[in-house]
This record gives sequence, C-alpha cells and structure tokens, in this order.
Amino acid sequence: MSADLAARLAELARITRAPSPVVSVYLGTRWADEHQRERVRVFLANEIKRAREVAGPALGEDLDWVAAQGEAIVQQTLLPDAHGVVLFACGPLGLREALPVRAAVEDTFVVDDAPYLRRLAEIVRGTPSALIVFVDGARARLIQVGSDGVGAEVTLASDVPSRHRQGGWRLLAQTRFQRHTETHRGRHFDAVAATLADVADEHGVDHVVLAGETRTLAVFRRHLEGRVAQRVAGTIAAARHEPASALAARAAPLLRLREGDAEALDVAGVLTGAAKGGRATAGLEATLEAASRGAVYRLYVLATFRETGRQCGACGALQPGDAPACRVCRGATKEVELGEALVQRVLATGGAVQTVAVAAGLERAGGVAAQLRYPL
Repeated sequence: MSADLAARLAELARITRAPSPVVSVYLGTRWADEHQRERVRVFLANEIKRAREVAGPALGEDLDWVAAQGEAIVQQTLLPDAHGVVLFACGPLGLREALPVRAAVEDTFVVDDAPYLRRLAEIVRGTPSALIVFVDGARARLIQVGSDGVGAEVTLASDVPSRHRQGGWRLLAQTRFQRHTETHRGRHFDAVAATLADVADEHGVDHVVLAGETRTLAVFRRHLEGRVAQRVAGTIAAARHEPASALAARAAPLLRLREGDAEALDVAGVLTGAAKGGRATAGLEATLEAASRGAVYRLYVLATFRETGRQCGACGALQPGDAPACRVCRGATKEVELGEALVQRVLATGGAVQTVAVAAGLERAGGVAAQLRYPL
C-alpha cells in the first residue's frame, strides 16, 4: 500500500500546469469529540466560500465535490480508519482523489496550478517501508507497514511438533523428542528467514522489526542473512494472537529512531559531498539550479524551510528574491513558496524528497541540500 501511495505521489507531481486550478485539501481525522469534527466543517466551509469568491464558477464542480467528500469524512462514512485524508480535485483532468494516510496532518486548503504535495511527500518518506516479522517455533507473520498504515499480512506455517513435558522414566524419550523438535524448528526458521530475504529484496523494504518471545527471537536472528540482519531495527514483545495494528503501534518508535539515525548519516554525507565538489549541492541557489536541470536524485529539505521566491511562467525557472523578470529568459514571474516548488520539481523529474526534522548542518546550509545523479 505504501508503494502505491509513493507511485501516486510521483504521478501527481507530473501535473505542473493544469488547465484549471487544482484544489488540494489535507484534513486531520483523528477526532476525540464532536467539537473537533465541527471545527473541520467550519474550516472547509470558510475555505470553499473563499475559493468560490476568488475563482467564480470555474471551480464550482470541484468545490462541490470537495464539500461532499469533506462532509462524508466528518460523518465518518468515508475512510473512517484513516489518521488523515488528502483530497485532490481538477475537473479538466478528471482528477477526483481521496487518499487515506496513517499520519497526522494539519488542515490545509490550497488552490494552485499544480497539486500541493509537500506534506504528502513528507508522509510517504516519513514512514519507511517496513516489515514486522512475528515468529515463534511453528509460525510466522509478515506484516507490511507503510505511510498509509498497516498493509498486507502473510502467515507462514511449518509442521513442527509441539513440545510435551514428560518426567520420570520418560526422560530419555523426552530428550530424543526435543532433539527432533529442534531439528524441525531450525528448518522452520531457515524457511522464514529465506522468505523474509526474498520479500525484503523484491519490495525494497528499508527496515525490519522482529516480534515475539525474546529467546525465540535470539535464536531466529542467527538464521538471518547478513543483508537482512542489517535492516533489523529492533525487537518487540508480541503474542501470536495480537492484531497487526497493535504490533505496528509497538514497532513505530523503533522505526522512527532507525529512520532518524539513517537520515542524519545521509545528510552529513550529502553536505560533505557538496563541500568536496562531488555529486551533491548545499544551499538554495545551487539546489535550485540542480533541480532546474533535473539532476536531483534526492532532495533534503528542513521541515521548517519556507522562503518566498519566483517562478517563470515561460520557462518554469525558479529563483529566490522578488524580481518580476526571469533571470534566465526574461519572462514574467509569479510569486511561489520555494520549498513547495522545489519538492514539486524534484518529484516531477523522478527524484525523491526527504523532509528532515532537525539537522544543524542542513540549517547552516540554508535548509536545503541534494544528492545528484551526476556532478554539475
């Protein structure tokens, strides 16, 4: 499911100049009471009224659809289990989309030439592609976890004899029986480990969380191949009967910690590469130039980065400052927020975006940096 959300994000990023304005709406939907739901109703009503006054009848059908979807979401007849919902509407493009996400979102309403994607990009990257692997001596559960929540689950079962505690004169028989049990158990762990490796490689799993009884997991880890063992973010206690949602909630802190550690190393490496003149940039000007050439492989942007700049209506070039003319082709420019414009540009050219919560080095560099496909 998270792979589907990432793919849809990339498709939406290709909409750079829609034939009519695109309406983008983000709604947080984890409400504790009716007062919070009413707040969303008021927010939507005010924003839709404002948009009708500015755009006139041009957005009428799009805004009607947003209003209907918003009411269904508030009434919890649409996507009731989502933590947030993202709506996109543009009649000429046939765009009517309601995307559920398993992340907190701030209520946002944007009407622009392209979908507003920065927060969606944060959500997609913010929850890594992960697998929770519950394992005991006879069964295993592989549970996908992504930015849109708990995904598919697969149960693996082996025909392993159960243990029977015997005493007295049957001690010898019990010992022999346990030896055979351990042999079967080892084959079970080998099979689970091999399946996990295949799934992790094929689906690009970033992190693995092991779930189960502590001693069982200690034995199972010895069966993991090196490339999979390196992806293990940690272990959690779990029982076979627990729902996947409970395991996902327990695994979330481990995944956030692991992703934060990896992010810090990535940012440090990019900043070092930029200082050495390698395939990296640091700072707004250099990163804007790289994005304009389609050279950005991965953009790193501080979550707090906001800067007003300009975008050329003729050639699409982005530039800081408030100059009314494009410094590339001298065409007329319009005001844009450069953080959102950069995210849009990088995604549209096939790059990835990583929002960084805290990184002193990135802040000193101006809030943005990029790993490049090739040196400029």
